[in-house]
Amino acid sequence: MVTSVMPTYGRIDIAFERGEGSYLYSTDGRRFLDFATGIATNSLGHAHPHLVAKVQEQAGKLWHVSNLYNIPGQQQFADRLVANSFADTCFFCNSGAEAMEGALKVARKYHFVNGNPEREEVVCATGSFHGRTLATLSAGDNEKYREGFGPRPDGFKHVAFGNLNEMRAAMSDKTAAIVVEPIQGEGGINPASDDYLRALREIADEFGALLVFDEVQCGMGRTGHLFAYEIAGVAPDVMALAKGLGSGFPVGAVLASEKGASGMTPGTHGSTYGGNPLAMAAGNAVLDVMLEPGFLATVTENGAYLRKALESVAKRHPKVIESVRGVGLMQGMKCVVTNLDLMTATRDAGLLTVVAGDNVLRILPPLTVSKSEIDEAIGLLDTAFSAVTAK
Repeated sequence: MVTSVMPTYGRIDIAFERGEGSYLYSTDGRRFLDFATGIATNSLGHAHPHLVAKVQEQAGKLWHVSNLYNIPGQQQFADRLVANSFADTCFFCNSGAEAMEGALKVARKYHFVNGNPEREEVVCATGSFHGRTLATLSAGDNEKYREGFGPRPDGFKHVAFGNLNEMRAAMSDKTAAIVVEPIQGEGGINPASDDYLRALREIADEFGALLVFDEVQCGMGRTGHLFAYEIAGVAPDVMALAKGLGSGFPVGAVLASEKGASGMTPGTHGSTYGGNPLAMAAGNAVLDVMLEPGFLATVTENGAYLRKALESVAKRHPKVIESVRGVGLMQGMKCVVTNLDLMTATRDAGLLTVVAGDNVLRILPPLTVSKSEIDEAIGLLDTAFSAVTAK
């Protein structure tokens, strides 16, 4: 008999009743150090006082009115994102998949209004993940997620991540856009090299295509920069954001240059909930914190501290961990043992982590994590790795 909650998740038998900073507390009284953060989503940890205050304040005033009307908080949020990015304009939605759907529509409409309706193909990378809608499943590269969902939407090609020869060979006069994650998350914490991203910009320009970055997981401060593209100094034409954008509140966004968004006019796209007053209060509160002087510098510092500590614990357990990779507070540990078993072991030790492709264990603490909490996490990893080795 089917359960009342549709059984689309293989849920872990644990429930949480509250969180505070980097910690979660389960209904049976256990405390966990949260280095999964809702899969890189709770960017400011749990119950951040500024975020709580701003959302509570807005909840007592107005939740939703629809985009038929002006929404002052939405204008403020858009202005701030534009001022701190490559973008000239923003569209707001509720999730990463929606943001990527919007980004794909922006790219294709750009060519349509510029007299090239045949330019509909999108070149994507192997190992990518862009969401669970039918179109984003086609943009992503995981056959397991596509199985049983009928014919795939047309217009998507995949080339090896990091391979410029394959990328160039895939381009044609039908190409609308190149779509990549500057750091692949679900695929196994795979950072693109600066040279690769710079070359993608050149290839896109050469062939008249748009460059689209999916920063749903790697954006919003996780690398120590507000956006991951800043590391290579490569501006896309269109970018998708979500996850950390609302620090757990459902907020997504499509950012675009004036050129990239030139096809988007009234009626071309929409969202019932996207950009409503409550969501915008959350997003603006997140930016309040992330744009504070020194915040991102501290993320960079703590990211380097975490990386060094992870490499040290990996060296102590060569039968468990093969290597460490990632940027900032987005780290992955390539496992020798099965990553699912290791995730269970870390949870049993009191540390929450999350698996990824290529047998990687993701380490994704809140951006507000302290060095003492990182030290605590390393001690819990030591305990978990020793327990796995002893079996």
